[in-house]
Amino acid sequence: MSPTVFREGGYRFFFFSREEPRMHVHVICGDGEAKFWLTPDLELARNQRLSRAQLKEIERIIEERRDEIERAWNAHFGG
Repeated sequence: MSPTVFREGGYRFFFFSREEPRMHVHVICGDGEAKFWLTPDLELARNQRLSRAQLKEIERIIEERRDEIERAWNAHFGG
């Protein structure tokens, strides 16, 4: 199961239900995908085919909507 947290700017932000416990979010679009750690700091964990400009835009979106992502994480994983 991979619940969508939200969609913005052509990107889908989501979680995988059976993955590691460290808080993170996955992002996918037609060009590729990435994974970002949220704790202790926002950090790129993995990138597949996304440009530097796309990663910068994704980071901006995550920062702007970080509280929403963290609330969704805690609701989904019971944190």
